[in-house]
Amino acid sequence: MHIAVVSLHRLPVQGYGGTERIVVALVRGLAALGHRVTLIAPQGTKLREASVVELLPKRLRDPALDVAALLPAGADILHAHFPVRQLPTGVPFLQTLYGNLKAAEAVPPHTVFLSKNHAARFGQRAFVYAGLDPREFVFRERKDEYDFFIGRLHSAKGYHWAIEAAKRTGRRLVLAGGWRPTFSRRIKFVGEVDGNEKAELLAGARCLWMPALWDEPFGLTTIEALFSGTPVVATRRGALPEVLTEEVGALGDTLDELIEASRTIGTRAPHACRAHAERWFTHVTQAEGYVSVYEHLLKTGELPAGRATPWAQR
Repeated sequence: MHIAVVSLHRLPVQGYGGTERIVVALVRGLAALGHRVTLIAPQGTKLREASVVELLPKRLRDPALDVAALLPAGADILHAHFPVRQLPTGVPFLQTLYGNLKAAEAVPPHTVFLSKNHAARFGQRAFVYAGLDPREFVFRERKDEYDFFIGRLHSAKGYHWAIEAAKRTGRRLVLAGGWRPTFSRRIKFVGEVDGNEKAELLAGARCLWMPALWDEPFGLTTIEALFSGTPVVATRRGALPEVLTEEVGALGDTLDELIEASRTIGTRAPHACRAHAERWFTHVTQAEGYVSVYEHLLKTGELPAGRATPWAQR
């Protein structure tokens, strides 16, 4: 199959860029499955697994852009990774939504979501889990004695719960994020991290804190931790209860519940965490999910419901 993938961002991204990393992983997964990929993206994009068509960023972001015109000759399907409000005519098309819609906002046409929960909250059924290349992560069975939080230091991400838990339990906490509040001496702030530094911090952590106070569409950091052999302490928000099982994480609704869960989080086996991520969340499993969607769309003109989930297996 020949798939045209469209991104608003130059790839691979410099820095964290969760959405952009998912797109790169998809391209690499599709190529690994033997499919041909044309990547349409801003100038400077370089990805050896795809034929790259470089466009000016302002053209890609033009509200009047005719997305159908981007389909290269011989391509079977066009897959956009940014919101397209008007369904292109005469072109097999789908788009992936990476965030949450506003209350009164209509679902864009032919939208695939990041999880079953993400889709269901907007009355939809089509979803494909995000995936990453396991080779990007350092697996470590022996852990250091620190808990880890990485993400925007915003109240919706619940970073203050991780801080309060560290204060109550006396455990060391390492935070990585975009700005620095005032911390106690047992709480270490390392700023924005990526690449090898992030991989090492994830691999060494006793657990990852994911105390989201909003509905996570997926929670990419969760699978980054699991690939590293690190279990996750998380709230029951959005896709988190769906992505995690009891063997690799612990869930709670309140800070007290998370603190209690964190006391025994070390009983989860690092190899079980890695195996869970490798079964459900690799770049290849993501690509397989999308190939199933592409084939169904080409055959019927409609999007299929999502596949089985880790949550459904329990």
